[in-house]
Amino acid sequence: MNSLHVKKGDTVVLLTGKYKDKFSKPGVRKTGKIVAVSPKEGKVIVEGINKVKKHVKPKRQGEPGGIIEAEAAVYACKVQLVCPKCDKPTRVGHKFEEKKGETKKVRVCKKCNATIN
Repeated sequence: MNSLHVKKGDTVVLLTGKYKDKFSKPGVRKTGKIVAVSPKEGKVIVEGINKVKKHVKPKRQGEPGGIIEAEAAVYACKVQLVCPKCDKPTRVGHKFEEKKGETKKVRVCKKCNATIN
């Protein structure tokens, strides 16, 4: 089983590709929220990033077909988690936390040491 450093609902920043610096000020990277995760392929779908046009045929009679825009998958190694506390792109660490006698593995920000849900 493959595991990724990001989860559905995380805010991430793109590190490579055309969305890195092109559409914003130099040094400011494009951010978005993760919509879907595919650990088997090692890919994620980020909201508003990597839009592609899809040609859709009508499924039923009376349903319109046409060209729609949708987000395509991006490799997970090309995105980095944004810490909700310090609001900076960061690497993800892990530590074990004990609550009421139970040990739980939690994600931790490498910069500010804050716990990430």
